[in-house]
Amino acid sequence: MRGEKRKLSFGEALLYVIITLIVILCTYPFLNVLACSVSGKAAVLGGKVTFYPIDFQLDSYREIFKQQSIWLSMRVSFVVTLSGTALGLALTIAAAYALSKEKLKGRKIISGFLLFTMYFGGGIIPTFIVVHGLGMYDTYAALVVPSAMSVFNFIVMRTFFRELPKELEEAALIDGAGDMKVLFQIALPLSVPIIATIGLFYAVGYWNDYFSSLIYIQSGEKFSLQLRLRQMLFANELNQASMAAEGMGTQAMPESLKMATIVFATLPIIVVYPWLQKYFVKGVMLGSVKG
Repeated sequence: MRGEKRKLSFGEALLYVIITLIVILCTYPFLNVLACSVSGKAAVLGGKVTFYPIDFQLDSYREIFKQQSIWLSMRVSFVVTLSGTALGLALTIAAAYALSKEKLKGRKIISGFLLFTMYFGGGIIPTFIVVHGLGMYDTYAALVVPSAMSVFNFIVMRTFFRELPKELEEAALIDGAGDMKVLFQIALPLSVPIIATIGLFYAVGYWNDYFSSLIYIQSGEKFSLQLRLRQMLFANELNQASMAAEGMGTQAMPESLKMATIVFATLPIIVVYPWLQKYFVKGVMLGSVKG
């Protein structure tokens, strides 16, 4: 009957249970970090905090807001993420659109060179020498340019452009439109899901990157937020070890402050993701239909 509810089979019920367990396993670490960041120091050090706060307080976040170095690093990460994402999208779209056209001579050779870099890299030392030789050492360009284009994102975007209806391009060319007009007025408006997806890939990569700052940046005011976080945690471990050796105790940096710093560094990407979620799955599927 129409109003009768369908009973779940054993397999469907088991699948729901497994998915629920996976969700819990994935979300618990973040909930634990968030709860520790707003819990009292004694409760955190005593291991009493699970996924809900104990002795709720915001002292750790107030301490973060007082640190000027955190805000400087946050600004650096925002600048690098926005500029790197914009540059990455521009290069990826230009290369993918051009190399998706069969009329382009030598496109297979150029694509082969790009794919070669996906499997074989020059290594850290040669890359450092190139960055230093180009005068980018200790500049923001060193955080953006070396990672400006991902071959994986290029492949996804090129596959998507290949799947666009050729009739649209042919009709535009008959009306007198050039390649640039076809790209900006036809291809890009149809590519919003894939562009949002690839943009998210670039943004997450730049935001989470600390290694580039570690090897290319010398000035403290140019450190990214992730590198600043790493230094704070690493310095705390050294402090605890030295204080313990001297019999002075080990409470150098409160655990709640560590957790608050992690939440502070992770929150921007978490806030952005829901706005792009509706494009994410669709964009990945569109770009992986055909190789």
